[in-house]
Amino acid sequence: MKTETASNILPERKAKPKWLRVKLPTGKKYTELRGLVDKYQLNTICTSGSCPNMGECWGEGTATFMILGNICTRSCGFCGVKTGRPEQLDWDEPEKVARSIKIMGIKHAVLTSVDRDDLKDMGSIMWAETVKAVRRMNPETTMETLIPDFQGIENHIDRIIAVNPEVISHNIETVKRLTREVRIQAKYERSLGVLEYLKNQGQRRTKSGIMLGLGEQRDEVIQTMKDLRNAQVDVVTIGQYLQPSKKHLPVKQFITPDQFAEYKSIGLNLGFRHVESSALVRSSYKAQKHID
Repeated sequence: MKTETASNILPERKAKPKWLRVKLPTGKKYTELRGLVDKYQLNTICTSGSCPNMGECWGEGTATFMILGNICTRSCGFCGVKTGRPEQLDWDEPEKVARSIKIMGIKHAVLTSVDRDDLKDMGSIMWAETVKAVRRMNPETTMETLIPDFQGIENHIDRIIAVNPEVISHNIETVKRLTREVRIQAKYERSLGVLEYLKNQGQRRTKSGIMLGLGEQRDEVIQTMKDLRNAQVDVVTIGQYLQPSKKHLPVKQFITPDQFAEYKSIGLNLGFRHVESSALVRSSYKAQKHID
């Protein structure tokens, strides 16, 4: 009797094409910041997420910090962040993040977080306190807040608007057809609603991001961009999905550089102020330019 092996059962992971090869980060500024991160044990998504653009972003004075712990209450099929029951909030976290930004000399900080559906305010109070702490300690630093959907509850979103970050971002992540599979507890229309609400409440610059390679079709990507523009989103980032582990959704296809270039052209023609579209683009890529 033939015994099935893992290779008989599991689909083989697609080999990465040459345009996804990542150069090791270099440069004086990167080396300096890397030394500070190691010395003071600073927590950045850049390092913990092994971002391919770390050297480039750090060289331009940009870094990303995650708040509200490192355990998410949601279990999205694409995300490498741990899911489960989060720990208690650390109310010293705002000061710790602000101090990290000061030590690193960050010119533009991107703040993001796990989803905290376990909390009554879904973490929005901590979000606001972190922005205020960064402002107090780093008055010259500009900020982007990459927020969760807060289940679309306006009172929670209002707390972010009230502290007035230069950019408020919320990622729609994928096309409408794949949302239930990719994001599970999230809703496509709810994310669009959050982005539209931000703009209607006077937020000057809004932003969203899409991952490709999960099985979406070209016309679906274009429709997603149209939906984001209808929600008055100013900036969109488009990058290649890469499977964090064998437990996560597989890569269905690798998008070519020419396809990314086409999506950038389409996005600019639709009226986005900025479109970052290439295989290694992530949400915070060239974030410092998106405040203009």
